[in-house]
Formats: sequence, C-alpha cells, structure tokens
Amino acid sequence: MVYHHLYSKFARDGQVRAGVIGAGNYGTAIVTQDPHTPRLSVVIVADISLDAARGAYLKAGFEPATIAYADSVEAAQSAIEAGKRVYTDKPLIVVDLPSVDVVCESTGIAEASVVYALRAIENRKHVAMITKDCDVTVGPMLKKLAREAGVVYTPVDGDQHGLFIQFYEWAKSVGLTVISGGKATDGEFIYDDETGVARVVTDKPIHSPYQASFVVDPEDRQYLQMIPQGLTQDYVARRTAILNKLPQPGSYDLCEMTIAANYTGLSPAVDTLIHAPLRITEIPVAYCEQEHGGLFDRAGKIDLATCLRAPTESGLGGGVFLVVRCDNAYSNHVLTTKGQIANYDDTAAVIYRPYHLCGVETSTSILMAGLLGIDTGSDDYLPRYDLVKIAARDIQAGEVFGNDHSPQLVARIVPAQPVAPGNLACSHLLVGNRALVDIPAGTAITYDMVEEPAGSPLWGLRRRQDQTFLTQEPAVAAPRLEKV
Repeated sequence: MVYHHLYSKFARDGQVRAGVIGAGNYGTAIVTQDPHTPRLSVVIVADISLDAARGAYLKAGFEPATIAYADSVEAAQSAIEAGKRVYTDKPLIVVDLPSVDVVCESTGIAEASVVYALRAIENRKHVAMITKDCDVTVGPMLKKLAREAGVVYTPVDGDQHGLFIQFYEWAKSVGLTVISGGKATDGEFIYDDETGVARVVTDKPIHSPYQASFVVDPEDRQYLQMIPQGLTQDYVARRTAILNKLPQPGSYDLCEMTIAANYTGLSPAVDTLIHAPLRITEIPVAYCEQEHGGLFDRAGKIDLATCLRAPTESGLGGGVFLVVRCDNAYSNHVLTTKGQIANYDDTAAVIYRPYHLCGVETSTSILMAGLLGIDTGSDDYLPRYDLVKIAARDIQAGEVFGNDHSPQLVARIVPAQPVAPGNLACSHLLVGNRALVDIPAGTAITYDMVEEPAGSPLWGLRRRQDQTFLTQEPAVAAPRLEKV
C-alpha cells in the first residue's frame, strides 16, 4: 500500500487524535492498536460502562497511572494536555473536546449514534461511522452534512461493508466490469466428504432451530460436490435446502449489504438475498449472469455467500469478494488464465479478500480522514435501499421491537421509501419502539404499525433525508417481498 507515502507527503498534521464512543469489541480493538499504529493517538474513550472504557486502555497496555477519568470537557482537556489518556461515561465530552480530530462512533445504538455524529459534524470533527444501524438509516444525510461542514463522514476499514466499498471502487478504477460482489458470512460450512458430516464454524451462539452439525443423507451428498456446468440453479437450490439446519445469515448481514448497495449502486437480486453456500471456486460459476450459467438476470448484483469447504481447505475468512470480467478479450484472457478462479466459459472470475480485521485495521479510515481529509467510501452515497423487517412470529400491540439480533423479526432489502403511513418501515426506526397494533407472523412492518417516539433525533434526521433525496416514487423497482 502507498498510505505511508500519502501521509508523509500530504498530511495536514503529524498526528491524528481520535476519540472512541462505545468500548465494545470493535471500539476496544481500535484502542488496542493505538500503541502500534504510527500517527494515531486515541486520546479519549467513552462508554456508559466505566469498566469498559477504562478496560480498553488497560487491554492496550497503558499503565493505570497514564489514564484518567474525566466528567467534563475542561477536565478531559486538562488531562490530555498533561499527557494522560482519558476515559469517561459521558460520551458528549468526546464530540465537544478540542483535542479530538476524529470521532469513532461505535455505540451500536442508532438513536445515540445520530446524536453524537451530528454534534461532531457541527463541531467540525470527522466522523468514522462504525454503528451500521445508524449508517443504514441516515448515513447519506450525515455524509451530506459533513461535506457541507468541510469534514469527513466515512465507513471504516475492518467492517465488511467498508472493505467491500473500497474493493468495488478499486475494481472500477482499474477498468474491471463488476458482475456481482458481496461479503462472506462470518460462519463457514465445513463438509467432510468421507463421513458425510456438515458442520458450522462460527464464533456466534447457535440457537434453535439451527444446529452445529448433522450427517447429510447419502442421496443428498452429490449436491455438496462442485457445481457441474449448466446445473447451477438446481445445485444451489438443493444445497440451500440441505444445509438449512445450520445457522443462516442474520439481519446484521443484510444491514451491511444494504449500506454497500447504497454506496455502490449494486442491487440485490431478491429482497432476501440469495446467500448461497458456495465454495470459493463456485462463486464465479453461481454469481454471474444466467446466460453464462449463473443465477443473475443481469450484472450489477450484490449478495452474500457462506463459504462451503472441506476440513483441510482454506476459507473466505469473513472477507469480501467480487465477480468481474475485462471487456477487452486480451485483458480477460489474462484475468482468467493467470491464477484467478474463473467460471466454465471464462467470462467471469472471482477476486476476493479472505479476511476482515474489525477494529484492528480501522486506523486506515481514521488516518485518511484526519491526515488527508478524505474518506474510504465513495462519493455516490444515496438512500437507494432500506433494510426493513418482517414479523417472524405474532407480535402483540404494545410489544417492543428488537434489534438486528432479535429472533422476533427477519430482514429484507427493498427500495427506500419516505416515512409515511403504509410505507415499509426502515428497520432501525423500529428498534426500542412499540407496536401500535397486533401484527401477524409474516407481515411486513409499515410505519403505521409503530409508535413514533416523541422528539427522536433519528426519526427527525430520517425525515430530512427523505425530503432531500427521496420522492414518493422509489428510485429503483421493488423486488418481490418474500414472506417468512
């Protein structure tokens, strides 16, 4: 990479001072990389749990004597000027602090996230948006406001959608035609051909009705072999049915792909995404156009893949992938014969990044914002699509809607619509709010089914985004909305 050349030649300052709001797993990883990352100093960490905020510094190896608690901007500023790192349980200190250049918003709570992001932008601070719940709801408006204020609003390296956006931008910059792309789910399906056992490798808990492993029926095992030429649709359909006992992608996966679609203009083929279980070698076979043996009616699609592999094979590592071609015949010959994995007629090849390092590599986005004043997303961030929710079970009037990890609801990706009665509700405008009516299982949640919280900054900014970008007619044709 050429980052160090860019920093040394064009940096506006020698050091970037970052503040982290939300010391969960992701935010903590930003802090623990501080001592090892040139030009980056995390000067303050905020969390409602003081133990979490202080613990981020301790995990990074800072001596207790070098960190200090502060409950005001003045106290925090004095401590930093004295060479201390600050922790606090008052997040607004971070966005008001003169010693912070970049605010890393990592609360995971959209209602809180939008407050901190707006205040940071008003204070002329860059925002590294890690809370995808906020980004998927009002990200385009926040980016517009940041641009008008002369600061950066950016997705982050380390989160899959952020990495995918950069990967897509790179492909376009070197003249590749992007047929499709997406991210790998964190869990991978391991199939042992000798024993017939299929199992999942994941760091997430496994809940009923899913199971960690099972023995595949002998008559089904052929569908877990390499997809033969011309049989993609049959194999993917059968394989999906066979492996549906293992954990499937969650709403959080579709959330990231919604953000990526809004940044890139790639579109989902169906509102659920296909999310096929595929070997790396099968991605260009399945995720290309139907005329070349794939699943898509046309190029320009976004989707998920769950890596299917043998116990001794390497996987996708929760990374990102693109299926591409070169439109020049000679260039395409080079693409498909110099080590890249191609489909059967050599009209598409997969290129992939088999890792995402969460907060560990987020420093790239922070430094690009703070040193160069540029983001690691793209300029064409528009509210093309919304993540919406379907009731997975009967929901009673007065019941509180859960988040993307709740089994109460399942997600779909649809063309974005303004906040209005009868329109499908953006999923994170539901979270923590009550159902106004009884909602039968299988029902798509609309705005007239949810009680709008009084004075919500998130709902207010979403309406402003709708007025800025959306008309009553969706900008893209709606895919068919599948029921549960």
